[in-house]
Amino acid sequence: MAKYKMILDLDTGIDDALAIAYALAAPECDLIGIVCSYGNLLVDGAVQNSLNLLEMLGHPEVPVFRGLSHSSTTDSFSVMPVSQLIHGKNGIGEVELKQADRQVESMSGVDFFIEAAHKYQGQLLIVPTGPLTNLAAAIKKDPEIVDLIGHVTLMGGALTVPGNVTAVTEANINQDPEAADEVFRSKLPLTMIGLDVTTRTLLTKQDTKKWRDLNTLSGQKYADLTDYYIDAYKVTSPHLGGCALHDPLAVACAVDPSLVQTIYLNMKVDTEGAFRGRTIGDETRINDEARQTQAAVNVDVDRFVSTFMRYLTDLFAKH
Repeated sequence: MAKYKMILDLDTGIDDALAIAYALAAPECDLIGIVCSYGNLLVDGAVQNSLNLLEMLGHPEVPVFRGLSHSSTTDSFSVMPVSQLIHGKNGIGEVELKQADRQVESMSGVDFFIEAAHKYQGQLLIVPTGPLTNLAAAIKKDPEIVDLIGHVTLMGGALTVPGNVTAVTEANINQDPEAADEVFRSKLPLTMIGLDVTTRTLLTKQDTKKWRDLNTLSGQKYADLTDYYIDAYKVTSPHLGGCALHDPLAVACAVDPSLVQTIYLNMKVDTEGAFRGRTIGDETRINDEARQTQAAVNVDVDRFVSTFMRYLTDLFAKH
């Protein structure tokens, strides 16, 4: 099986932790690195969570890079209270993990994106599941990578459903609408995995019990952090009846695009006014052929959730 070279760009909260596990478990993935961002917590917390999770899951060889610590238009970043409610103050549901032996890499996350794009070109898949600040900065520093990267599959945005921060804005895009707009308007081959599809892919405590029953360290820790997430959803989104698998769905769709139905659309992100952060079709390119940017509008829920459970349960059984 041909393996894709994958970089995750994470603000390592709970669903990001599930995304790491999926990328490690999926046979078609070669996870070559994690770039960290701010969002669910501060960037240094995301770095440490990523290192700790990789070591617990038996993959300390995967390097972790520090991305930018705040949006492209601000000088600092503070975690939103709703993010702490959903992910806990430490980003992973207050679950304590052993501190990893490995340290963060000295190269910046932005430079790692550029280096990997030149090295792997069409083989490279980038999966951002936080703000798009790091990717936008990499494009600005080396515009050539837009023509090199194989595909970007991002978790963010909302096209056909309301946002989860404002009526029109999803959290990751909301962190840095300007960076997101640059990425969406670039010529990158891109698929948006937004709230349109991620809120249909749900996990319950019946699922996490299967991990707990493995009696392994990772099974227990992942059950604990995901149960925290499920409980948070009872407060924020009681109508769903479980927690949404936002970030792991983006990883799954990166290697198996057939999991979702998409529409091609030339997109933009509003950066001003009441609709700041909205992901929508660009009216100035409405008559241009749309060939680069797709938005997912439907998902094969049963196939994704069953694959997710199989991959993660097998991984947790070993560690």
